[in-house]
Amino acid sequence: MEEITSQFESLYVNYSTSWNNSVLFITCASLVAWVIWRVIYGRLEALAEKTRFEWDDLLLHALKSPVSTVIWCWPGTVSLGLILQTYFESDLNWLSTLKQILLVSMFVWFFVRFIENIEGYVLSQKKRDETTVQAVAKVAKLFFVVIGLLTGLQTFGVSLSGLLTFGGVGGLIVGLAAKDLLSNFFGGMMIYFDRPFKVGDWIRSPDRQIEGTVERIGWRMTVIRTFDKRPLYVPNSVFSNIVVENPSRMLNRRIYETIGLRYSDNLKVAAIITDVKAMLKNHPDIDAHQTLIVNFNQFGPSSLDFFIYTFTKTVNWVRFHEVKQDVLLQVMDIIHQHDADIAFPTQTLHIEPTSALNNDMNHPAPTV
Repeated sequence: MEEITSQFESLYVNYSTSWNNSVLFITCASLVAWVIWRVIYGRLEALAEKTRFEWDDLLLHALKSPVSTVIWCWPGTVSLGLILQTYFESDLNWLSTLKQILLVSMFVWFFVRFIENIEGYVLSQKKRDETTVQAVAKVAKLFFVVIGLLTGLQTFGVSLSGLLTFGGVGGLIVGLAAKDLLSNFFGGMMIYFDRPFKVGDWIRSPDRQIEGTVERIGWRMTVIRTFDKRPLYVPNSVFSNIVVENPSRMLNRRIYETIGLRYSDNLKVAAIITDVKAMLKNHPDIDAHQTLIVNFNQFGPSSLDFFIYTFTKTVNWVRFHEVKQDVLLQVMDIIHQHDADIAFPTQTLHIEPTSALNNDMNHPAPTV
């Protein structure tokens, strides 16, 4: 009995020593390979920084983590196979499948990182439309993820032809079950391709209580920051059924004001209107190429009204009000230069002298 036990222990030690040595060797080899990769990466990074071409930096940065992961995980699967073969007498074909899945995942991870790096670089240049860049990046990442999933399913032995056939039937079921999700998805596609607005635009809808600055356009919803700094999350399908106004794409802003003069200044109205029109034509912030009207408009209840209709060059909301203030102050100065003044609501009471005398006779003053 002792002899059998000793033989069993010696056999266990041999197997244990065998796989322990192999795993230790594989781990050391992985460490050496990782160190070599880090040295090579450092040299390549130094060379890439010396070039004006930015894409080599983006490519190297995308390669860094996936390659390091493969260096450690691929030998790890080999070590796992050695350990399992030592203690279990079973078919380990799934390890080869795991290695293929690992490679596919690393390729997908690399391409996704590379696309994200390109997206960040292009957006940092401030030369491209942010919404378009984000849309192209999302479509590209989705493409590689789908390719990776299909390749992984094929690695597991799933027939792609059968999957596509099932997808035709199941797509209808999924479409009915996820109707809102799909409508939001295609609503997002409509925004990306029709481009009624982009990130950073100020939009509003007369149909809904939606107004603010677009912060993000996602596949399912759009995030809008209102002017009181509250986030507004709007499903993309909403934009298919409402009218959206985009003030950010205005070419000019309009000044439309009515100003009333006193009736006692009736002889000065024409001269005032002429001077106001000349002032607007020479104003540096007024677009003289757009419609410019200064005309006497109506006889008001207590004023002679003329109106100003013109457009500023700026579309910035704050700057527009500064220009409008300057225009109105200059109009007031012109009115005062003509010894006129702006009217305010008044009432004039006319009393006939004979009526007043008769009223006094009918109601004599009381005697004391």
